[in-house]
Amino acid sequence: MSNNSAKSLVSEKRKYKVLNTQHAKGIAENYLESIGFKAIAISFGLPEIDDRYHVWRVPVLKNNGRIGEVVIDAYSANIDISKSTDKEILETAQPIFSGKKTEKKDITISNLNNMVIEGNSVETLNKLPEESINLIFTSPPYYNAKPEYSEYSTYDEYLELMRKIIKGSHRVLSEGRFFVINISPVLIRRASRSEASKRIAVPFDLHRIFVEEGFDFIDDIHWVKPEGAGWSLGRGRRFAADRNPLQYKPVPVTEYILVYRKKTDRLIDWNIRKHPDQQAVADSKVEDGYETTNLWRINPSRSKDHPATFPIELAEKVIRYYSFKNDVVLDPFGGSGTTGIGALNLGRRFVMCELENKYVQVMKKRFSSFDLFTPISFLKLKDIDIK
Repeated sequence: MSNNSAKSLVSEKRKYKVLNTQHAKGIAENYLESIGFKAIAISFGLPEIDDRYHVWRVPVLKNNGRIGEVVIDAYSANIDISKSTDKEILETAQPIFSGKKTEKKDITISNLNNMVIEGNSVETLNKLPEESINLIFTSPPYYNAKPEYSEYSTYDEYLELMRKIIKGSHRVLSEGRFFVINISPVLIRRASRSEASKRIAVPFDLHRIFVEEGFDFIDDIHWVKPEGAGWSLGRGRRFAADRNPLQYKPVPVTEYILVYRKKTDRLIDWNIRKHPDQQAVADSKVEDGYETTNLWRINPSRSKDHPATFPIELAEKVIRYYSFKNDVVLDPFGGSGTTGIGALNLGRRFVMCELENKYVQVMKKRFSSFDLFTPISFLKLKDIDIK
């Protein structure tokens, strides 16, 4: 393939009549004049091509805030009246702002090195420097789904812990970067045959907390396990035997990978263009074979050292898609160290928080196989003083 064909625009490949943003803006401007729309400080945002529907979408701005859009058929260059914002709405709409304009700043490279910190995650987050983390990926403790793993007095207590983690994570996460969490509804087994089991929709409660604590929702990815993976929970066995309506319960074989971005008025492209190490950006390009949909089919993992592990493949996908080489990846619930292993495998640094000493020892064992030129610090929370 020649360089020219490799760099050809989508509009050229599809043989659209509207070929570029400047052309789209011109058409939108002529349209607004033709319908007699006049406004002070009117301007246009960056037109975007939606090649699923073969249209250009041109944001209409007033005082730098969005008040609507003009939609243009890419093949014919005609205005799609049914999808464009009405004149009456444009004349009365108040500008929609994404938030307070962020002051100009430079992106800096974190000075944190590979470390495992033993201690309370909330307190650890309070000790880490502001905006020193470039990606957070974690799979938090289950809410009372596995008694041998985690117990909380109430569900509200569990959610309050998660709020503290999310709030602390917001402070240490660099601007516009991602918090990715592996979470799923949990089944609370019934205490006796006279009681019903309960399934708690943990992801939806956590979503509300993320938004309240200053994150934008980006994506819901579904980790799909093999069909037999969910039968161990016992869900669906009663229906399989009796086939009575009302008793139907599907066997869960998915978990959520929810993707949030620290709220900012800057586009994602800012994190790419302004990164101080452009070689790291180039070296982090994702190769062919990446996941093109939000269904990720990955076999679960098991470990004799930890009751709730997730597969290294899952960690590596998240790290590869949401960070650059040499970035610092944080896992507030370090567990057996899978996030750290994934970070090292992909040329990233890591910070792992873990409350239980026995799991810190598991991490020491797993990390021992890495090269001597990859120093890893094991610290107690009371001893750390990171500047």
